[in-house]
Amino acid sequence: MRVLAYTSPARGHLYPVTPIMVELAARGHDTHIVGLADELGRLEPLGIECSPIDPAIAGIEIVDWQERSLPGAGLSTLRTFAQRSLHEAPDLTGAIARQHPDVLVIDVNCWGAATLAEASGLPWAMYAPYLLALHSRDAPPFGLGMRRLGGPVGAIRDATVRRMVSAGFDRTAMPTIRKLRAQYGLPAVERFNDLFSCPPLLLSLTAEGFEYPRSDWPANVRLVGPVNWSPPQPTPAWLKDLSDPLALVTCSTERQRDKRLLHVALEALPATGMSVIGTTAAHDPDAFTAPPGSRVVRFLAHEAILERAACVVCHGGMGITQKALAAGVPVVVVPFGRDQLETARRVEFAKAGVRLSPHRLTPARLALAVRTALELGEGARRVSRAYAAAGGAPVAADAIEAVARMRTR
Repeated sequence: MRVLAYTSPARGHLYPVTPIMVELAARGHDTHIVGLADELGRLEPLGIECSPIDPAIAGIEIVDWQERSLPGAGLSTLRTFAQRSLHEAPDLTGAIARQHPDVLVIDVNCWGAATLAEASGLPWAMYAPYLLALHSRDAPPFGLGMRRLGGPVGAIRDATVRRMVSAGFDRTAMPTIRKLRAQYGLPAVERFNDLFSCPPLLLSLTAEGFEYPRSDWPANVRLVGPVNWSPPQPTPAWLKDLSDPLALVTCSTERQRDKRLLHVALEALPATGMSVIGTTAAHDPDAFTAPPGSRVVRFLAHEAILERAACVVCHGGMGITQKALAAGVPVVVVPFGRDQLETARRVEFAKAGVRLSPHRLTPARLALAVRTALELGEGARRVSRAYAAAGGAPVAADAIEAVARMRTR
């Protein structure tokens, strides 16, 4: 079997699918990833063939950080996905012609590639490395990080807010999606939420225990838990010079207004006796001043740090949040936008950490949030056990193999 995975230009979407493809390759299947050009050299030693995304797609960057409101930022991100989608279908068409795959695995953010996959007649699956924006009677409307609220009042609130949020998604995304589906001869889809029912298999890379438990998961959804991977990197020699307790503080790999998080952490946490390792990612590490006993770098493999970390302080990206919880490390999430409000609320729901609004981010409040999170280690370990039970890459590979067999029936 030959498997072709098509990803959006983001490390947070390329890295999670990598272990699934490695698992498939270990089972004797041929695997190929279309992804970020700068990252592909790191995948080839794993036995995965690679080719770059069309540079026209990679050049369309997320610019939600330019917006001043959360709704504006969310709609800006949707517009970026819509712009990319117009290039994705031709890009995937070329990849299929070159690779002759038996099954396709498509990033949830790649609307154009998903349209082409559905129209191709090939077996296909979609994967989502972040929480699914699915409507559910058992969960609040997606996007605002709202608390669950039961009873008639909760039902009325959820229905009202869901209509508002859905209208924004539909107004921004659906014109492009309708155009693409018509172009490739597919039936019209009226609502953005309906797109999740299109793939025969929708892999959700999380698990109940972190995600809200639901009685109405669609039949095509398979929760397999997080699939964590990052490029191998030697453990830095200076790590042994940092004293415990240790806090890992991370910024997003995609540019946003989150650098204040690290500035505040460097002020607050060493004063409480903690060492800080900060990773700046999209920000210049030279813009930060680390006090003695702490360190700031742009990128660092988190695995070695998580073996020692007492707490992780982050922006709420699903990658670092789930990686921390998989290691049984409690988190403090300061969500700045995108899906991070939902991630932060799930952390709070799971009693595996603390949610702190960026509007309330001060050294004193962050220090208090970390002290509170340190008492929630059992919640983090409970989430870790739920992740392990979901099965990860082997279970995802099983599901992809099953979808591929559907073609022969």
